[in-house]
Amino acid sequence: MFDSLARLGRSGITALARLGEAHMLLPGMLGGTWGTLLRPRLLVAQIYGIGVLSVLIVVVSGLFVGMVLGLQGYYVLSQFGASESLGIMVAASLVRELGPVVTALLVAGRAGSALTAEIGLMKATEQFSALEMMAVDPIKRILTPRFYGGLLAMPLLAAMFSAVGVIGGYFIGVGLLGLDSGAYWSQMQAKIDFQEDIINGVIKSVVFGMVVTWIALFQGYAATPTAEGVSRATTRTVVHSALAVLGLDFVLTALMFGE
Repeated sequence: MFDSLARLGRSGITALARLGEAHMLLPGMLGGTWGTLLRPRLLVAQIYGIGVLSVLIVVVSGLFVGMVLGLQGYYVLSQFGASESLGIMVAASLVRELGPVVTALLVAGRAGSALTAEIGLMKATEQFSALEMMAVDPIKRILTPRFYGGLLAMPLLAAMFSAVGVIGGYFIGVGLLGLDSGAYWSQMQAKIDFQEDIINGVIKSVVFGMVVTWIALFQGYAATPTAEGVSRATTRTVVHSALAVLGLDFVLTALMFGE
C-alpha cells in the first residue's frame, strides 16, 4: 500500500516538474520572436510544414463532418418542422465548436507528432549541442519559428475546415434532401453573428494552435535521446494535446457563451 502511495506521489511530483519545465520553455521561445521576424524564410517554411501539408486531411475531414451534420441535423430538425434551419445548425456547430476542436486534434496527430519526432531526433543527434557550441541559441533558432508556424497555421486550417464543412452540409441538405438553397444560405447569414460566433471561433483556434505546438515542441525538447524515448514523447504529444484541447474548449466555451 505504501509503495503504491509512494509511486503515486512520485508521479505527481514528476508531472508538476515537467509542467514547470514547459512553462520555463515558453519565455525562451517568445524571446526569439524578433529573430524569427528578421528571418521570414524560417517562418514560412514552418507554416508550409505545419499548415499546407495538413490541408488535405483537414479538407477531407471537414467535408465529411459537414455532411454528417447535414444528414443528422435534417432528421432531428424535421421532427420539429424546422428543417429550414439546417444551415444555421451546421454553420454554428462548425464555427463555434467542431471547426477549432477537430482541426486542433487533426493537427496534433499529423503535425504535432512530426514536430516532436523532429526535435527529439535533433537532440538525440546532438544538433542542439552543436548550435550551442557556435553560440547560437537552439530554442530561439529552432523552436521559435515552429511555435509561430503552428500558431498562425491553426486558425487558417480551422477556417478552411468550417468552410468546407458548410459546403458539405449544403450538398446533403440541398442536393440530397431537397431543401431550398436560398433558405439554407439566408438563414445562416442572418443568424451567424460575426463577433459571437466567428471571432470566438478564431480565438479558440489561436489558443489551440499555441497549446498544441507548445506541447509538441516541449515533448521533443525534453525527450530522452533514444529511439524509445522519442517514440514515447511522440505518443505523449498526441495524448496531452487532445486532453488540453478538450479541456480548454470547455473553459473557453464557458467564458464566451456562458451567461
